[in-house]
Amino acid sequence: MSLIGALSVANGSLANINRQFALVSQNIANANTPGYAAESATQQSLTAEGVGLGVRSGPATRNIDTALQSSVLLQNADVAGLQTRQAALSAIDSVHGTPGSGTDLASLVGDLQNQFSALLNDPGNVPQQSQVVSGAANLADGINQLADTYGSQRQAAQNDLVSAVDTLNTALGTIGQLSNQIIAFQAGGRSTADLENQRDAVVQTVSQLVQVRTLVQPNGDMLLFTTGGLALPTRGGANPLHAAGATLGPASWYPGDVSSGNPSIPAITLNGADVTGQLTGGRIGADITLRDTTLPTFQAELDEFAQKLASRFQDAGVALFTDANGAVPAESATSPPDPVQQPYVGFANGVQVNPDIRKSPELVRDGTVVPPPSPLPDGYADIISNVLTNAFGSDQVSGAAQPGIKTRALGPGGNLDAPFGPDWTDTSVPQTGMAGTLGAGATTLVAAQEQTSADVSSKLDTQQALQSSLAGKLAAGSAVNMDTEMSLMIQLQNSYAVSARVISTVQTMWTQLLNAVQ
Repeated sequence: MSLIGALSVANGSLANINRQFALVSQNIANANTPGYAAESATQQSLTAEGVGLGVRSGPATRNIDTALQSSVLLQNADVAGLQTRQAALSAIDSVHGTPGSGTDLASLVGDLQNQFSALLNDPGNVPQQSQVVSGAANLADGINQLADTYGSQRQAAQNDLVSAVDTLNTALGTIGQLSNQIIAFQAGGRSTADLENQRDAVVQTVSQLVQVRTLVQPNGDMLLFTTGGLALPTRGGANPLHAAGATLGPASWYPGDVSSGNPSIPAITLNGADVTGQLTGGRIGADITLRDTTLPTFQAELDEFAQKLASRFQDAGVALFTDANGAVPAESATSPPDPVQQPYVGFANGVQVNPDIRKSPELVRDGTVVPPPSPLPDGYADIISNVLTNAFGSDQVSGAAQPGIKTRALGPGGNLDAPFGPDWTDTSVPQTGMAGTLGAGATTLVAAQEQTSADVSSKLDTQQALQSSLAGKLAAGSAVNMDTEMSLMIQLQNSYAVSARVISTVQTMWTQLLNAVQ
């Protein structure tokens, strides 16, 4: 080989080593960067007629398992969605309180029953009459507080949904911009590894918002699809997805129905088309589930309980619980209930002690439905006995079973089912809802809602463990390994020294040759 050839080979080697040093430095600097995949240099030996001409440096590539990466993305959505649901349900758990603590719904029902029992022993006792009213007010306040918490968490889900969709739009736009650069770099033979790492970091953000799959094209472009089958646009203008803000009430529901008279919640749209049902998983999917299913079901269950509470007392002769106008909402006339004929949606938010009874506590003894005997007999306790035997019992005054707490076709849209009680579709089961006492109903309602929260927390623990396992496996194959990088650096240093020695030797030989010519 000529001296010029040897010098060319050595210079090419040094250039290649310098590029690898730069990659090693970059890898080490990003060792703790989440989602960063280690990059490695590519090179190709150059020969001509069997004679080696050195090495040509190629574009840097990433070390990544795309199948494992896809699994991590799906797992991210599961965990983010469960975390969103857990946060909302934990707030409700704190209002439910500990069973038997005195502030939980069943305890408040039990306390009111005890106050009536004490009054039965001395019906004319004015302070005890006031104690009954106070116990009823505590129960009504407990129901109000639960209903208000459902509403606040549902509104929070709606507000977060708007924010999450805005974040998704921004992320999709960034992915499109990076993809354009990747396409251009790849066409020009330049390394796209850095840009791909940046794009993957943004995809990680998307995966926490909605469950998504990616498909990288031969030209370097990336397509994104939700598991619901929706293609997410990365180009074509700002904010292609839209979620309008809305103030929700107990009667608000998605998709709504004008004929029911209940307000509709705005859909999430893509270029004007409703895509709400195709956005599943992640924060967005969890917010939709909380807003449209979980929390409205909780609300409907409590509305049912509040209506049965009020109607059972009224049937016993004392309308102790009413709305602000002193009225007890009527029972739905159909089975399952028709939402148009279900006038007590949101009743739990406003149920209160009858204003007339607050003014005249003796009405808990005398009743409000029919006038009491006149003059009132000493020790008159007919209404109190009816309350204890029937309002708190499982049978009506007539002896028939109390109307059950409905568990199917609930809510303003009649499209929600409670996770307890008989199935409306089973014709062999009387369609009376969850029968039994008010205390049993309160216990069942709270237990079911707390079980929903416990199930979410348990599933979150499992899914987080799986997420950590998958992320660890992905990192083991693609993340920066400091030992590997340091070992490579030593190899590069040795190679640099050899190439430098070749150049030094060629320089000495050139000097000797020039001296010989002179």
